[in-house]
Amino acid sequence: MHCPFCRHPDSRVIDSRTADDGLSIRRRRQCPECGRRFTTTETASLTVIKRSGVVEPFSREKVMSGVRKACQGRPVTEADLAMLAQQVEESLRQSGIAQFDTNDIGVAILPHLRTLDEVAYLRFASVYQAFESLADFEAAIGDLRKTQVAASGPSSEVKE
Repeated sequence: MHCPFCRHPDSRVIDSRTADDGLSIRRRRQCPECGRRFTTTETASLTVIKRSGVVEPFSREKVMSGVRKACQGRPVTEADLAMLAQQVEESLRQSGIAQFDTNDIGVAILPHLRTLDEVAYLRFASVYQAFESLADFEAAIGDLRKTQVAASGPSSEVKE
């Protein structure tokens, strides 16, 4: 690590601690040449391979903007979108892979969006799961209904 003050090519780590809920490491460093101290933040970088072949860094903001379109007109707040983007990034990091296709990220968004808003989930899924007909929508709606029935538990109706 180069010293930002004198550009000496080396520095000594004085203190290290995790930051951002363990997603990054904050290091306090000291330059052996000039003696000045500075702080660095280290994160593991996630990269995205776009359909055109271009590689760029992962962006929570891009996740949010893509999901925002699916949530248009729905009762979803900016805070909800930020939380969803954070959850998606955490799930991608937990996979242990550093490079993803855009389609992989879209698929990673789906389970988080499904719990946030079912209508937005259907809108988003229609793109990332390549729905081609009404039957695809009907199947997705059927899956949502099965999940709702399973979550509500056994029926508590009284039989006469």
